[in-house]
Amino acid sequence: MGIYDRDYYREQQPGFSLRAPSTIVGTIIAINVVVFLANGLLTPKDSQIANILSVRGSTLFQPWMWWQFVTYGFVHDPSSLTHILFNMLQLWFLGRSVEEYYGRWEFLRIYLVMLVLGSVAWAAGSMLSGVPNVQLLGASGAVSGVVMLFVLHNPHATLILFPIPIPIKAWVIGVLLVVGNIYGATLQESNVAFGVHLVGIGFAFLYVRNRWSLRWLSFGNFGLPGRGRRPKLRIHDPGRKEEALSKEVDRILEKIHQEGEDSLTRKERRTLESASREYQKKRQ
Repeated sequence: MGIYDRDYYREQQPGFSLRAPSTIVGTIIAINVVVFLANGLLTPKDSQIANILSVRGSTLFQPWMWWQFVTYGFVHDPSSLTHILFNMLQLWFLGRSVEEYYGRWEFLRIYLVMLVLGSVAWAAGSMLSGVPNVQLLGASGAVSGVVMLFVLHNPHATLILFPIPIPIKAWVIGVLLVVGNIYGATLQESNVAFGVHLVGIGFAFLYVRNRWSLRWLSFGNFGLPGRGRRPKLRIHDPGRKEEALSKEVDRILEKIHQEGEDSLTRKERRTLESASREYQKKRQ
């Protein structure tokens, strides 16, 4: 089997499917939509689900409630459809490219870290401002960070600034994003957490600028393949050697799919180069 015949390099087929989302972006969007609908249908009067999942300044001093530093990013204003709509549209159109670049698990780590940093910073600010019970909800901080990641990797890409149907370069979107949130943060009265947006944007910039990696944040591997014994290559048995090499290539390609190309070691890169040469020889 050739390297490019494997599933990891096949484009997804268009069409409607009831299968679970195959990307982290799709999963995040699905969770947000389900929570939004559940909150509206099950607790329409008091928005109890939104209240439980939202974070407050007082959460900072309640360790048993620290899970809210993450869950607030999966619940949106129940009275505003545009709140969740704009966040999820940005994530859908730009987040998939970012996930493809970094790999699904690194993307998830980046997204969750931006959620936590934004909410912790906001909670600290709320306590200092003397408003410990004000609620924070929504994915805007992490989504803003994802948008900035896209801009930093694709500054000259042409985008459409919704709802204005005018083509605009991605770097211009990045400038507007930064300037708009800085200006918004100076406003005395606003229901928008511009500071949380700036935390996500700032983290995205530092992540790219310093070439960080969050692979040290383990999710327990979630059953990821390629974590057990590595296949042994037996020089004296060409057939077995080829089979072992094929399995090793599968493992490396899956690692790229999960964690991004930057996660490869030198030995793994050499293995891919060797397998590619063998594949080219067979084709010739």
